[in-house]
Amino acid sequence: MGEIGRPGLRERKKRRTRATLIDAAVQLCLEQGYDNTTVEQIAAAAEVSPRTFSRYFPTKDAVVLTLLDELVERVVEELARIPFDVPVFEAFRRAHVNVLGGVAAGGVPGLSTERIVLMLRIVNSTPALKTAATDFKPRATLDALAERLGTDVEDRRVALVTAVWASIIVTACGDLVEDRDGLELGPELMVERISESFRHFVELTADLT
Repeated sequence: MGEIGRPGLRERKKRRTRATLIDAAVQLCLEQGYDNTTVEQIAAAAEVSPRTFSRYFPTKDAVVLTLLDELVERVVEELARIPFDVPVFEAFRRAHVNVLGGVAAGGVPGLSTERIVLMLRIVNSTPALKTAATDFKPRATLDALAERLGTDVEDRRVALVTAVWASIIVTACGDLVEDRDGLELGPELMVERISESFRHFVELTADLT
């Protein structure tokens, strides 16, 4: 038996296989493009069978979008630390900026600047993935948002906030595949762009009430 709180051998092996599949998919997509990369190639690079691949990921999209999962998990954790009296869009902005700033400083376990760069390059250079990322609505995010709004995930306000915030993020970062605005591609550039887009959003909606 393993130590208390420590994953067993089987679980550790599963995590290694999953990580290997993600790394293989990322490397192949960078080398030959997402559209030219197949599940069979990813499985072969990871030295597993396509059937094994399907046990971990239902589609090729899913394995690449795990790059987003890692960021979303940290944002949801950070969102929980922000007081509930902070307006919801400002809370989302703070959560993203705090996490990305932490990544740039090397202080976010499991998430690195390199990972953010890979995510931007692969997702933003692939129309199908860019669409999938825009529609990406993790349950953890919806639950956190519903709790902040004092409602449930079926409330249309949850859908509205999610759609608006996704638009802010896509407007801010949807063209980032290389260095821009005097900054290297990565979390610091994302912070700059998100802050700018949010400022524009606030200015444009200031007269609505």
